[in-house]
Amino acid sequence: MREPKPLYVKDENLCLVTDFYQLTMAAGYFQNDMNRPATFELFVRKMPENRSFLLAAGLEQALHYLRHLHFSKEYIDFLRHHPSFKYVKGGFFKYLKDFRFSGDVYAIPEGTAVFAEEPILRITAPMIETQLVETFLLATINFQTLIASKAARVVLAARDREVTDFGSRRAHGPQAAVLAARACFIGGCTSTSNVLAGYELGIPVLGTMAHSWVMAFDSEEEAFRRFYNVFPESTALLIDTYDTLKAAGLARDIGLADKLLAVRIDSGDLLKLSKGVRRILDEAGLKYVKIMASGDLNEDRVAELLDKGAPIDLFGVGTEMVTSKDQPALGGIYKLVEQEWHGRAIPKMKFSEDKVFYPAKKQVYRLFNERGECKEDVIGLEDEDIGGVALLEPAMKEGRICIDLPDIKDIRKRALESLVHLPQGLKALKTTEMYPVNKSQRLEELKKHTEEGLREANKPALKRP
Repeated sequence: MREPKPLYVKDENLCLVTDFYQLTMAAGYFQNDMNRPATFELFVRKMPENRSFLLAAGLEQALHYLRHLHFSKEYIDFLRHHPSFKYVKGGFFKYLKDFRFSGDVYAIPEGTAVFAEEPILRITAPMIETQLVETFLLATINFQTLIASKAARVVLAARDREVTDFGSRRAHGPQAAVLAARACFIGGCTSTSNVLAGYELGIPVLGTMAHSWVMAFDSEEEAFRRFYNVFPESTALLIDTYDTLKAAGLARDIGLADKLLAVRIDSGDLLKLSKGVRRILDEAGLKYVKIMASGDLNEDRVAELLDKGAPIDLFGVGTEMVTSKDQPALGGIYKLVEQEWHGRAIPKMKFSEDKVFYPAKKQVYRLFNERGECKEDVIGLEDEDIGGVALLEPAMKEGRICIDLPDIKDIRKRALESLVHLPQGLKALKTTEMYPVNKSQRLEELKKHTEEGLREANKPALKRP
């Protein structure tokens, strides 16, 4: 009987966390001597439905990947014996043995509001290096940006009430749970139930009790007393196991309320129950005891409860936030925009229907109005002087991280400040307002020139009579 496998992804096997065609293309580039420098950009082609902004997230994990990416003998042998590599020459496997990412990375800092077509990452390196890293970078940036953006919507809906991430048990695996907790904190959540995220990332950890705790004792009163005796200064009672209003009265009557932090309602009519619980607590002079609500919440439900006057102080949000249930995937893409040839930059682009993108290395310039609000973004060439703030900053030079990585609390602060500067209409849950993202004249001219050149080069040859 064999032992079960542990979690699969670790630093030693990062080289295989990729799509197979990245490796076959790498071998093809190597044997065709096509490893000259190239630039790829990672961006979202169009905004997801019901999203008027995104929050960039995942850069730190992307940089960790690039810094530690290598191929050990074990994984090289695995590839060497794959049938698809049967005719690949030995020089390619020697190349993999010595492989390290040696390129440059420009990135929009985590926590910054971003929009469609804006490069979040720009990677310049030998062609094989830029190609091999595509899958991991997309998986990392897409996921965390998606969840940070969803969390920001929930936090905005909560109107200064605290939101905690309760989603670990519904995330798509344990590793996704930790990264989701990270992204939710960047998006404005104040805490998480995920203990590993607390340990590794320094995110405040919060928890109450389960219904099973209450059910395990002969009475609800005994369950409450026993828990309070163990945690006399940090007790939050779960009061909806049997009868929510009776349990609120019980918490009041059995003398636990002196240091009781909160009560949590996890089911039922949250509006009616929260009002009833608040009345019971207030009449006993327990106005300091907070009410926490959880149970299948999302930004729309949170906003609806508050619109109707629910006296809820904290929201525990799980499934819908850590899976971004209404928009469960972000369509970020990673495209070749430039190649070098004999010291000359050759712009590259795709112009098939509905998938056109702009060529060359680009920069994003954010312009502000006199009130300090974001007025418009302009995507231009990297060497243009358009004014405003240039968002893409150097993150790696020649394979070495060249920035002081911020603490996650600083990333969260950047995200909250970034949202403050957005036009108010963009922060509404239901909005048709779109933030203006324009292209510079030079970029438009280069796109036109590049498209004309590529169409001419790809004309079918005239058939001989």
